[in-house]
Amino acid sequence: MFSVIFPGQGSQVVGMGKEFYDKFDLVKNLFKEADETLNFSLSKLILEGPKNELDLTINTQPAIFLISYSIFNVIKNEFNINLDNAKYFAGHSLGEYSALSSAGYLSFVETLKILRIRGDAMQNSVPQGMGGMVAVLGSSIEVIEKLLENNKHEIKAQIANDNSEGQIVISGKNKDLDNLIIVLKDNLIKNIKLPVSAPFHCNLMSHAKKIMTEELEKVNFQVSKNQLISNVTAQKISNIEELKNLLIEQIENRVRWRESVINMIKDDINHFIEIGPGKVLSGLVKRINREVKIDTINTLEDIKNLKI
Repeated sequence: MFSVIFPGQGSQVVGMGKEFYDKFDLVKNLFKEADETLNFSLSKLILEGPKNELDLTINTQPAIFLISYSIFNVIKNEFNINLDNAKYFAGHSLGEYSALSSAGYLSFVETLKILRIRGDAMQNSVPQGMGGMVAVLGSSIEVIEKLLENNKHEIKAQIANDNSEGQIVISGKNKDLDNLIIVLKDNLIKNIKLPVSAPFHCNLMSHAKKIMTEELEKVNFQVSKNQLISNVTAQKISNIEELKNLLIEQIENRVRWRESVINMIKDDINHFIEIGPGKVLSGLVKRINREVKIDTINTLEDIKNLKI
């Protein structure tokens, strides 16, 4: 059995999806619809840059979704590969929206609109330069949770992403992260300050959570037979109301990617298909379990080699 998975922020590059844009009218039409929906040329930004503008969260979120959704539909409609036979759809943070739209829970246009709002709200939750994220490498979730608990009075920071064995990301204000880095070094734990513009998936995102609570109430979710796995619980989502609530909670809560993959594998998934720019999730899945089959799909050649 297979699962379809979709990447989050950090996978974007200028020129992503160009091969599909040049070859398929289906993709050209999606790019055109995206431009009209958002009232600016997202397609030009994706295909030509500049990179610093593409990297702004308000642009990155709809851009990665557009590429992931375009490739998904090329696989389905141009190659007649039935991805609806997937047991689960899942995505990492922003990728969860690519998953729910591709799985039929939310229309293409509504997903673009909500991601533009989400990106803007997340970017503006914290003043520029106040917050950030640190990747912790080679340690376990238990060790890092204990370290944060033991230093909770001096360091206000939260685990934002539990990505894989040995890859954890922590969010907080920069002054707290600077103190955290000192503690990590004292404990001989390798870490890297990430080049991000805001501290995602922590309680500093409360402004974004408030906005998304209001906005998601207006969204027209549809019923689908396809099953989603939630970032917040690492479990399958049972109904639309739960889906809506979990998308709100996702803003401030940890992305439980490692647990999500483990739970899917326990439920007979032995093949993961990553659809979208980059191959970040494929690398994480490999770190979690080397036995499962992984396909990364972001070129035409990748689709031609796909067997399910």
